[in-house]
Amino acid sequence: MKYEDSIEKIKGIGGKTAALFHKLNVYTVSDLLHYYPRTYDLYEEPETLAEAGEKEQGTIAAVIAEPFRLVRAGRMEIVTGKLADANGEILVAKWFHMPYLCSTFKKGMHVVVRGKLGGGVKSRTMEQPELFLEQNYRAQAGYMHPIYGLTAGLGNKTISKAISNVLEEMSAFPETLPAEVVERYHLASYETVIRKIHFPESMDAFGQARSRLVFEEFYRFILGVRQMKEKISRLKNHFALVEHLEIQQLIERLPFQLTSAQLRAWREIEQDMTGDGVMNRMVQGDVGSGKTIVAILAMYLAGLCQYQSVMMAPTAVLARQHYETITELFAAYEIPLRVVLLTGTLSVKEKREVQRQIAAHEADVIIGTHALIQEKVTYADLALVITDEQHRFGVNQRDTLSQKGLMPHVLVMSATPIPRSLAIILYGDLDISIIDEKPAKRLPIKNCAVETSYRPKAYRFIRQQVEEGHQAYVICPMVEESEMMEGENVEDYSEKLRQVFPSSIQVGILHGKMKTAEKEAIMDAFGRGQIHVLVSTTVVEVGIDVPNATVILIEDAQRFGLAQLHQLRGRVGRGKWQSYCILMNTSGSKASKKRLDILNQSNDGFFIASEDLKLRGPGEFFGVRQSGELEFLLADVYADAAILKQASDAVEWQLSRKTFPE
Repeated sequence: MKYEDSIEKIKGIGGKTAALFHKLNVYTVSDLLHYYPRTYDLYEEPETLAEAGEKEQGTIAAVIAEPFRLVRAGRMEIVTGKLADANGEILVAKWFHMPYLCSTFKKGMHVVVRGKLGGGVKSRTMEQPELFLEQNYRAQAGYMHPIYGLTAGLGNKTISKAISNVLEEMSAFPETLPAEVVERYHLASYETVIRKIHFPESMDAFGQARSRLVFEEFYRFILGVRQMKEKISRLKNHFALVEHLEIQQLIERLPFQLTSAQLRAWREIEQDMTGDGVMNRMVQGDVGSGKTIVAILAMYLAGLCQYQSVMMAPTAVLARQHYETITELFAAYEIPLRVVLLTGTLSVKEKREVQRQIAAHEADVIIGTHALIQEKVTYADLALVITDEQHRFGVNQRDTLSQKGLMPHVLVMSATPIPRSLAIILYGDLDISIIDEKPAKRLPIKNCAVETSYRPKAYRFIRQQVEEGHQAYVICPMVEESEMMEGENVEDYSEKLRQVFPSSIQVGILHGKMKTAEKEAIMDAFGRGQIHVLVSTTVVEVGIDVPNATVILIEDAQRFGLAQLHQLRGRVGRGKWQSYCILMNTSGSKASKKRLDILNQSNDGFFIASEDLKLRGPGEFFGVRQSGELEFLLADVYADAAILKQASDAVEWQLSRKTFPE
């Protein structure tokens, strides 16, 4: 069996099962080996309640102190049990829709329960914990059972068995890194780590396997970036772009003054575009730092020189917002550039007309989604491509555009808070401009991290803001109620708010399970002020800009990474009004409170990311990953910063020896 073999060659996988694997983008043996567990079920040594202390999750050994009780409330069936640990402390456990527990588990049985700990110090509780006979639990203790991402019809056992079969049947595991790199950096063999990442015998074995695979992810990424940089550095600027006085005049006429950081970024872009080489630059700036106006100036320069420019946004709603912003600005200052919008939501007839205008150079500025470079669009004189980091402009896309004409200048906009030392490595093919100031008129967001007792006050505050003419977001971690997990969900929460607020306040919902057209209709209605309170999952993290929204309430805030909370918080504070972020900590733990308090201290994404790293530490592999567009399979640019630097060193060493991996 070889890496490139179809998964249908694996014992036990037929056509129907293979089709299910295809839904997970697993087509070959190599794809399957790199379909890493998303987490592991760790059967840890059970504790007493005192030993568990203030942990959010606990594994408690106990004796059933009295018979389980079954209570029926309408269609709800609730089983309640009192369990006594070795010290005699009582844990009250509840299970929903599991009446058979009453006949299976009897008073006096020794059991182990695993789940989320609630209640106070004197009365600990668990809802819907896993329940084992103690002897059954201890038979599994010490093992790390892989848990994979699933799709309907494909269970964890099937995936685990398929990987196990590959590991048994493969006669050889060719090394995936150059031998000299493996030797120089004392890396374990690929065969060793691929076995241990799926079936680690301990946390140490897992850590070693993960480190090697993270190194490889970074190594391949950085090598590709460096080779791209070398290729681009040899390209000549084929566009006759020259400085124009009209741009400085526009800057002076704007109703707001550009910050010195914005002006510095613009001068660097202008110098690139009018220089001898092809621009390949990233503008890195925190949420709300004013990157868009700098991009507009670049498009204005291209248009003044009789060339076209493209701006790609991650969603159709954001693309439309950019289109409206640019159209209004050009109209206000009588800028004679023609702006068009091209997204997947247009009708076939509308798309054809826009494509005709682009091909005929009747359009100077083209705004749209990533479909701009995927669909059959012919550009007349494309000189500049601006892209959001959510759709980072990769090698294949650049080749696609270069085939449409000469290699255009590229500008990448990034709000991901990555320290400059790491950004230089990760974006080695890009020159970096940093906008590290906020516009003077932007008021800093006021933050508060609160317990659940504050919720009625939060509702009153949201109502007050809406009655003053503003709008609000409420973020929930789940779409719908789950028996397996506690937490607020969008569907139930929106109904709750409709009961709390008067009928004059329109409550809308938004989540990732909706169809694209439905999501865009909701975001559009919110953008137009027809929805006053939008209850949403994290899909609003990118792709919606509503200056009138002044408050965001984030439920179960302790479940999110701090950098992600910061990105969510950036949905408000985009207008001229004072804005507020309310972080609802539903866990009650001191550790969660300490993390969330960091957001109270600062509105600086870079500071928040570095503080989050300090709290999580590089060994916390199962923590919440930072949000951002660099989606490696295993690697986390924050927690794995040391490995990132080592991989960068390995690439430099490899390139200096003029030897390249196959």
